[in-house]
Amino acid sequence: MAKILIIDDEQSIRSTLREILEYENYTIDEAKDGQEGLEKLIADKYDIALCDVKMPKMDGIELLERVQMAGIDTQFIMISAHGTIETAVDATKMGAFDFVPKPPDLNRLLLTVKNALEKSSLVTETKTLKKRLSKKYEMVGESSALKDIIEMMDKVGPTDARVLITGPNGTGKELVAHGVHERSNRAKAPFVEVNCAAIPSELIESELFGHEKGSFTSAIKQRIGKFEQANDGTLFLDEIGDMSLSAQAKVLRALQEHRITRVGGDKDINVNVRVLAATNKDLKKEIAEGRFREDLYHRLGVILIAVPALKDRKEDIPLLVDKFLQDIANEYGNKKKAIEDSAIEELQKYDWSGNIRELRNVTERLIIMAGDVIGDEDVKKYLI
Repeated sequence: MAKILIIDDEQSIRSTLREILEYENYTIDEAKDGQEGLEKLIADKYDIALCDVKMPKMDGIELLERVQMAGIDTQFIMISAHGTIETAVDATKMGAFDFVPKPPDLNRLLLTVKNALEKSSLVTETKTLKKRLSKKYEMVGESSALKDIIEMMDKVGPTDARVLITGPNGTGKELVAHGVHERSNRAKAPFVEVNCAAIPSELIESELFGHEKGSFTSAIKQRIGKFEQANDGTLFLDEIGDMSLSAQAKVLRALQEHRITRVGGDKDINVNVRVLAATNKDLKKEIAEGRFREDLYHRLGVILIAVPALKDRKEDIPLLVDKFLQDIANEYGNKKKAIEDSAIEELQKYDWSGNIRELRNVTERLIIMAGDVIGDEDVKKYLI
């Protein structure tokens, strides 16, 4: 049931609004001025605040500012007398959802409240999704190697420095890229990922820079490339070691000049993108053998983060397995399975050539195949 706080210094207005809204089965609370309203908003969770503009102690505009500074996401509907409508309109520009003139029209009031509740629901849902996404890319462990990586992410994230992330397949290079992005000033802007190894060499330039209609046989309409999609945000070039030399040259130009040109186009397009890259290859060896541009390597590798193989951080396996047991249980809608210490010890003996990705797959296999409690015999039976 939606919870609404009425903030107004006129008892008659509060009583009228309460009567109307309680009839619609909303839960109602009251505050007689802005100061009391602020105290209640801090102490409790409200979906909507119906707030008068002119009040003693603290007016509605100041209250709205204080609430926004405190990070409270209650939707504000300003209540305004004729002389304060202009102020109420200004309040909507500051973040209030809408305003209702005094005396309130019943239909207008209820429609505004309904629409504000829908927005409140969307805000809550978005926050929940962001938390889930953040949890998905959470880096788990207490090893010194992982702590060093997180420390680097904390330092590098707030800058615009380019980062080259290296390490074997399945070690979590993508998690590092997401972690850097989430710590940056671009965190609210797009994070766009391109797997350079999964795109044929003849299509990689179109994928990155876009193309104009008719630029090649299958170009039946204009396409916006990943650089443009990531404008003001972060572009993550995964498996950059597999990119063709011609595409490398264009990426280098984009990094140098902050401009791109669509395939088949002649117009320069300005882009403001932070580029993160990752590879499982030894790029210095690739440079020596003529498969990777040295100038691009130095452009990308302002900061180098090497992600260790799981065999080099086996002390993190217990925490990783515990996370996977919970995550997979949530996905299946089942209770989290228990695992014996002896089973964890057995998992720590293995070399994990597929790294964390392989550990998650094995954990899922054990959940499916083992009994209520996963034991060391289950690990021996289903590990390979």
